Amino acid sequence: MDQEINYNLTQVSTWKRIFYMLIFAAIGSLVRIMIWGVILLQVGSTLLTGKANPNILTFGKNLASYTYQILLFMTFNTETLPFPFSTWNSNRETELIEK
Repeated sequence: MDQEINYNLTQVSTWKRIFYMLIFAAIGSLVRIMIWGVILLQVGSTLLTGKANPNILTFGKNLASYTYQILLFMTFNTETLPFPFSTWNSNRETELIEK
């Protein structure tokens, strides 16, 4: 048992993943702030024009999809690194949001 734990602790791939998870935790916090900005802009747009701004809708949808990609990676549901280590909105996992 101790040998297995020691082996797991010496795996470079595990430590790399932990490093990437810390990076994406910070990025996720920034994205969450941006989502609140999108919410406020959309509310303002709706109050002023009576309808949602399509550009803000698209940007908000992309941010939501990106947040989903980050959460999938951080919860070990995918090995695919989100943007900026892959292309923007390229993961197949985001198809769930599209439906």
